[in-house]
Amino acid sequence: MEKYKGYLMVVVAASLWGVSGTAAQYVFDHSDVSMKWLVSVRMLISGLLFIAFSYYGKERKEIWSVWKSKKSAFQILFFGLAGMLAVQYTYFASIDEGNAAVATLLQYLAPVFIMIYFLVVFKKVPSRFEMISLVLALMGTFLLLTNGASENLTVPAACIIWGIISGVSLAFYTLYSGKLIRTYPSIIVVGWGMLIGGTTMMFIKAPWDFDPAGWTFTTIGLIIFVILFGTLVPFFLFIDSMRYITAKESSLLACAEPLSAVLSSVVWLGVPFGLYQGLGGGAIIIMVVLLTLKPKESKKKMSENVNY
Repeated sequence: MEKYKGYLMVVVAASLWGVSGTAAQYVFDHSDVSMKWLVSVRMLISGLLFIAFSYYGKERKEIWSVWKSKKSAFQILFFGLAGMLAVQYTYFASIDEGNAAVATLLQYLAPVFIMIYFLVVFKKVPSRFEMISLVLALMGTFLLLTNGASENLTVPAACIIWGIISGVSLAFYTLYSGKLIRTYPSIIVVGWGMLIGGTTMMFIKAPWDFDPAGWTFTTIGLIIFVILFGTLVPFFLFIDSMRYITAKESSLLACAEPLSAVLSSVVWLGVPFGLYQGLGGGAIIIMVVLLTLKPKESKKKMSENVNY
């Protein structure tokens, strides 16, 4: 039963992440809420809440441990800027320029960038397994962005560029956070990362720099949803699920995120999503599953040689 509890927690977390992207798209399309403002507020509030929960939880004594040495302080600062902020900003920028469905699927190309990183670092020829994954990623991306017609793009070029950068940022986030999360509690790493990113965003778009004159109750409700149920709740569920299931199982079940983003975009916002786009999205998800199920031997070998 505990395993099923863990499965449910990951599926709910991933689904909330996906739906929150669609909620953000609705806010951008139906109000004058700035993408930069929402990223700033989302990260600041979430970061403060994560640190506050840590203070009143069992991680209280470790909150300030990341700042006790110059090395760890630099690592958490770099993670907050080049990892957490980069992922959040580029993902929402892609949504703002296009739609949540395409933005989420492009972000899920991250495993391909991680694979390419390992191949370059270890100067090895791609295996058949890796070549199949790469072909699926390229084919899926092509179909997703063109719906089978190469002369037409289904979303603006800016959405594609930000989406690909988002995938690269997520790959870096995943690789760089490895040592931090093995050294400090996940909630503290995520909390400081969010807070650092949000504080930096304050200099770009201050949280108090907004005009609520044209906001409706729906706008306010969706902003709260993006902050709480698109960040705080799913992160807690995902992190806590690790007590019941393995990292591999959680990675597989996290594929519910692009599925929920696509379904909510199509059903709720009426975003057109063609047959070939669906096939492309499916190919990307299959690629993620294949790379997650990659033979343990090669994964272990790589992890032993990587210097985070």
